[in-house]
Amino acid sequence: MLRTKTARAVILWSLCGFASSGPGGFSTPPRERVDLLVSGATVVTMDASRRVIEAGAVAIRGERIVAVGKASELSDQYQAAREITAIGKIVLPGLINTHNHAAMVLFRGIADDLALMEWLQKFIFPAEARNVTADFVEAGTALACLEMIQSGTTTYADMYYFEDQVAQATDRAGMRGVLGETIIEFPAPDNKTPQDAVTYTEKFIQRWKGSARIIPAVAPHAPYTNSGEILKACKALADKYRVPMIIHVSETQDEVSQMQQKYGMTSTGWLRKLDVLTAGVVFNHGVWLTEEDLAIIKDWGVSVTHNPESNMKLASGTAPVVRMLALGIPVGLGTDGAASNNDLDMFEAMRSAAMLHKLVSMNPTTLPAEKVVEMATLGGARALGLQGEIGSLEVGKRADLIVVETDLAHAVPLYNVYSHLVYSLKGADVKTSIINGKLVMSEGRVLTLDEKRIKQKAREYQQRILSSLKKN
Repeated sequence: MLRTKTARAVILWSLCGFASSGPGGFSTPPRERVDLLVSGATVVTMDASRRVIEAGAVAIRGERIVAVGKASELSDQYQAAREITAIGKIVLPGLINTHNHAAMVLFRGIADDLALMEWLQKFIFPAEARNVTADFVEAGTALACLEMIQSGTTTYADMYYFEDQVAQATDRAGMRGVLGETIIEFPAPDNKTPQDAVTYTEKFIQRWKGSARIIPAVAPHAPYTNSGEILKACKALADKYRVPMIIHVSETQDEVSQMQQKYGMTSTGWLRKLDVLTAGVVFNHGVWLTEEDLAIIKDWGVSVTHNPESNMKLASGTAPVVRMLALGIPVGLGTDGAASNNDLDMFEAMRSAAMLHKLVSMNPTTLPAEKVVEMATLGGARALGLQGEIGSLEVGKRADLIVVETDLAHAVPLYNVYSHLVYSLKGADVKTSIINGKLVMSEGRVLTLDEKRIKQKAREYQQRILSSLKKN
């Protein structure tokens, strides 16, 4: 009788889904389904406690991260439709390039080792006037996205012409972009007046606002290339649609002189007088910011992008990054366009930033590696107002992450992961990229772009550009 009752109990438990299979006669709970599990790596989370998880894992469902922890624990909790084994590798948030002119990658190396104004007036401006079209911008942006994905960038901010083509190419590449049409007082390739560019920008915002990966922005070129009236119109447009406003500020000493002669104040002071400074405004470069400028920037919640390689190459100067960080100003890292860098590799930007500020301060402890990695990830997200969505590997955030190889001669041995990322590893060491939960690059092969076709198109434009410059 006892055996009969026991048998009935076992059948009942089995029918209810509690069939005996584990310790104590009960099964473990069924594993939760996820789309992707990246496991076995050293996971650099960049979360508030800066967790670095050895033999860690990241579980992804749809566009978002659902778990970050030990691989042994997550494999017990989650059943993945696809698993990426990353043993011996580093997983970290996708890098965020906070300042770029993507399509200018087609002008890479066109003129180097020149003073800024000679570089602009004799080469860049003529080349742009004779070559920049919607097709040019689309081809250049595709090449830039290919390069950025291959070197670990998952999000970038852009300011150029034909920005709708920039957005389309970025969207096809599967990247995340904060993108703004350049608004400038002289005739541009797509809009002949700044008023036309403002109108274009509003239509651009209306088209792309609400996109999963494209964040439209308002992008007046600089305070010295736009009137006060246009700058106010730009800020009004940004406020109307609640989008960022990105602008070059205090990049060179020439700009400082021009602003003093014209307005009797700095660019930052002029923008404050126009009442266009709020959180959501992003200053690109900020090389020649004064202490008063920094106080204004902090008080108004403005953020800054630091572009060390471009600033060094053009001899523009060194931005007061250490001072900005000490004041709590959000500072992101950028490459600037490839015409003045000459690449879009954020690993090189990290290394350059760390070494530049050590040299300038004559202090080897300045801007340590962990802080530089933060500037390229969570700091960049803060600078662009996206820290709630990207920049760290945390539950609920967008699944933007990269997998970096460490089994290479220049990457062995590994003692400190932050030091390794900044001083040893290269953009070419990135093997896998996931953006918004989608696998965009696997084992070094970009899945969203036709690499061969993009390179061929770039070489065709090279010949056109060379022919156009012979007309000088």
